[in-house]
Amino acid sequence: MLAGILKQNGVSAEGINFDTGARTALAFVTLRSDGEREFMFYRNPSADMLLRPDELNLDLIRSAKVFHYGSISLIVEPCRSAHLKAMEVAKEAGALLSYDPNLRLPLWPSKEEAKKQILSIWDKAEVIKVSDEELMFLTGSDNVDDETALSLWHDNLKLLLVTLGEKGCNYYTKSFRGSVDPFHVNAVDTTGAGDSYVGALLCNLVDDRSVLEDEARLREVLRFANACGAITTTKKGAIPALPTVSEVETLLNAN
Repeated sequence: MLAGILKQNGVSAEGINFDTGARTALAFVTLRSDGEREFMFYRNPSADMLLRPDELNLDLIRSAKVFHYGSISLIVEPCRSAHLKAMEVAKEAGALLSYDPNLRLPLWPSKEEAKKQILSIWDKAEVIKVSDEELMFLTGSDNVDDETALSLWHDNLKLLLVTLGEKGCNYYTKSFRGSVDPFHVNAVDTTGAGDSYVGALLCNLVDDRSVLEDEARLREVLRFANACGAITTTKKGAIPALPTVSEVETLLNAN
């Protein structure tokens, strides 16, 4: 069913594997009155947890210009080894490595293990996006400021992003830093907003990485990403809430 939904939305299903003995993981999302979410998960184990390195489509990975990943695949073996192998192959092939930890504490055995594993691959990524809550979790700080964010900087990094929800985002590169204002919308469901933001960013980087070295152009890309994230919160669901380019342009032109 999920593979079919991806195809319906114009996403290639070429790299999807199917497990005959395990089902797809389920995430149950409950909404608070402000549109923020609480998660419950069912994985016992789920198919993604059982992915082995030898099952990877290495040719497909080598063809990628950007390799984007989270941290949930680091929780258990053999999936963790598959994740590390895929990263290695993508990097060797010249892909841009992009990391969104996407912290989901209920899935981890402990907070300590979550932090350890998330940071275990930190210095490999060239683009990293964290939320304000993830920044505080990873640094142990109560502050969401430049000093706290830059404590996560490493030499291989080209862009560090801290998303601030309704307050926009902060960006950091080797040469410049700044913030981009949010778009104010009537949020009903924040599910998928971060994914929408990152997807919007990466689709603007995939064919032209020089954006990362040009602050004016990067700010425009991040404004586009902020708009995508904002629109996503105005509708319920994740995939159904993702905006079209015309919807984003309408919001951008209105502001």
